[in-house]
Amino acid sequence: MRSLEFWVLAYLLNSLWQVPLLFAVAWLAARALRSPGAAIEHRVWVVALLLQSLLPALSILPWEWLRRFSWGSVSRAGDAQVSVAIGQGTGIGVLQLPDVLLGAITILYVAVTAFFAARFLWRAINLSALRREAVAVALTGQAALFWERCLKRFEVRDVSIAASSRVFGPVTLGIRRKLLLLPVNVIEKLPEADLYTVIAHEFAHMRRKDFMKNLVYELLSLPVSYHPVLWLTRARIMESREMVCDQMAAAVTGPNEYAQSLLRLASLLITGTLGRTPHTIGIFDANVFERRLMNVTEKQQEVRGVRRVVILAACAALALVTCGSALALGMHANAASGGSDSNASKPHKQLTVSADEMQQNILTKAVPVYPPAAKKARIQGKVVLDAVIGTDGNIESLRVISGPQELQQSALDAVRQWTYKPYLLNGDPVEVETTVNIIYNLKG
Repeated sequence: MRSLEFWVLAYLLNSLWQVPLLFAVAWLAARALRSPGAAIEHRVWVVALLLQSLLPALSILPWEWLRRFSWGSVSRAGDAQVSVAIGQGTGIGVLQLPDVLLGAITILYVAVTAFFAARFLWRAINLSALRREAVAVALTGQAALFWERCLKRFEVRDVSIAASSRVFGPVTLGIRRKLLLLPVNVIEKLPEADLYTVIAHEFAHMRRKDFMKNLVYELLSLPVSYHPVLWLTRARIMESREMVCDQMAAAVTGPNEYAQSLLRLASLLITGTLGRTPHTIGIFDANVFERRLMNVTEKQQEVRGVRRVVILAACAALALVTCGSALALGMHANAASGGSDSNASKPHKQLTVSADEMQQNILTKAVPVYPPAAKKARIQGKVVLDAVIGTDGNIESLRVISGPQELQQSALDAVRQWTYKPYLLNGDPVEVETTVNIIYNLKG
């Protein structure tokens, strides 16, 4: 099992290049899927955020089937064919750092992550205080009727409205008991049409459960909160989310009326101080008014038929290739041996070595014999073995991972006779672990 230091460094190494890669791919996919609407664009950025958080950790795992690019020799026995693939595969390489530097990087990363986690908790506490200090507001007349209309239209329950001097724009918070929070006296100051815009937009957020989703996104992204590119992804999520809510709200108030009201609200808040309350969801979460207005007022070009299928398939293929490449090229870390004689005498940790390198190190190789009983019963398939090769190049241990039982002993008997040149690290022989795949294939 890798120590905490090795795991942290490997996660950092992978996230440094994988987060920008995923952002670039998501940007291309979002551009390609912009025509179908903001909803699918928003999903693209949400998936990108999830992958940016999870893929660096997944890359540390052994993805043998992605990393196996080369096959060994092919030998024949009668009408049966045995193909041999050696090696578990590895990432780009092995980064070696002194233990002291490894420990310092781990401490720094843990400290930065702890800072973002503490900030998350502080914001959660601040939200609870904000909710307790809010003053309930009673709507009357047409505003009350519009409120009831939104309750039915968006199918949202257990919603209340309040005012607070600590917010400077409309915000929504709460998971089970939802609260629409407005600045003090905003109901008296806002024109009726603008108040309807605010209410409809916030109900759209509540219908989508954006407050809860925002909390989940922040929690999942804590391990990569240090990365500036992740902040760009979060900004794109906010931008696309606001456009989705704009479309939902405009369907209630009318597109032109909604756009005009949005402009008036923006001009009112520009004259003051627009503050953000952490973890809240509001109409002014994304300051991309030009695109939001165009998104509301312009007719959406719906993509159908073959073109839609081609675009979706291309984006899906791009995502799969990107994730597969990121997993196959995952980076790992090992502590480097020191320069002193005492450190040099210590044995190296066991390494996993790529198929190409192990193929070059083979000295002798026995050909697996196809078992006559298995051949008669026409049993074929692949036997996967886990092999540990010692510092002298001999097989130290060999075990079956998978494969037809009738073929396993034949594979074990053959591979036990294989010998290798000792694998060297910094000039010293080291123990390596790899996999050996024996494929039994009957012709005809």
